[in-house]
Amino acid sequence: MNRELTSITLASASPRRLELLQSLGLDVRVVPSTYAEPPYEGFNPKNLAVTHAREKAHEVEKRVEGDTLLVAADTVVDLDGTALGKPCDLAEARRMLHLLSGRDHVVHTAFTLISTGAGRLELSDLQSTRVRFFKLPAEDIESYVATSEPMDKAGAYGIQGIGATLVERIDGDFYTVMGFPIARFARCLPRMGFALHGAKKPAP
Repeated sequence: MNRELTSITLASASPRRLELLQSLGLDVRVVPSTYAEPPYEGFNPKNLAVTHAREKAHEVEKRVEGDTLLVAADTVVDLDGTALGKPCDLAEARRMLHLLSGRDHVVHTAFTLISTGAGRLELSDLQSTRVRFFKLPAEDIESYVATSEPMDKAGAYGIQGIGATLVERIDGDFYTVMGFPIARFARCLPRMGFALHGAKKPAP
């Protein structure tokens, strides 16, 4: 019998991930990770996302007490096998947006769940979604960069904000691009011994 999940610890300061978890009716405790997200040369974008999510979770686990379900996530934009993370400055944001203009890319969001305390369990999973950008004139890129929205987003855009106007189409889960695949998260919960309020065991 799975336990009803009513609260969770989020190892992130992301308001988007907080909002998505709260939309599931969860009481969310926010404990931002201090993990520095090194580039890990030689890692492919999928492995990079999974590694970052896992290390964020491990870092926060050392600082929480008692029994909790802890979740950490990481999003990486994959352009032809090259990982695009968060831009370090406006010039890099412009460069990323020029690279993405008129092209397909894949967004990978990985998450790690840790059930702390006695009987500790850990699980990592990943979901990927293909995104295509419109061909972007230079003035559109400049206008978007001027909003500062790109600066804390992988690939220098946020699909839930003004960045949605850059996207021609997506093939896959919208919430993966937003930064947290909530349906896949829910389907992993039974493997950790939990279920959402009122939820039956989801189909695999």
